Amino acid sequence: MNWLRAGGALLAAALAIASSGCSAADAGTFQLVSPNGQTSIRYPPHERQTIPDLTGPSVTDPGSTLSVAGYAGRVMVLNVWGSWCPPCRTETHVLKRLSEAHPDVAVLGVNVRDDPDAAADFMRGFAVNYPSMSDESGRILLNLRGIPLSAVPVTLVVDKLQRVASVHLGAVLDADLEPVLRDVLAEPAHA
Repeated sequence: MNWLRAGGALLAAALAIASSGCSAADAGTFQLVSPNGQTSIRYPPHERQTIPDLTGPSVTDPGSTLSVAGYAGRVMVLNVWGSWCPPCRTETHVLKRLSEAHPDVAVLGVNVRDDPDAAADFMRGFAVNYPSMSDESGRILLNLRGIPLSAVPVTLVVDKLQRVASVHLGAVLDADLEPVLRDVLAEPAHA
């Protein structure tokens, strides 16, 4: 009788996997899972997953396109923000300092669910010194599976191999990013 229960459990698990829509193409692509509701998650190199190539128009130059893939081989800090988001205003100063203190680290913003003019005005008003792509509809962010749209701001540290090394839900401080960056910058540029 126990083998029937075990067989039924295996069948149920197989059906759940088959119906989840996972495919071989999804294997290894980043998807946020927040164990026990953690808001700051750090991944050791052997557990990291590749970030999808997010691509979108520049907030300050809508005629040009920005892409995560354009930063391959470099450590990157990817920040999801909105001009309507009070914590985003606070952490902009942190990200500007980081960009100045670590010229070897690429900082890239993804502006979500925002009016393009308001986003560009925000970047000018705060003298933001790093580029941001515009994602007015939120479709670009949907490629970062598991990232809740309501969690803005969100900051990811991406290693030289374009794998997510850490995720921070909510506003970040220097103390959140510096230890991760120190470790990730010291890692080799190849697996």
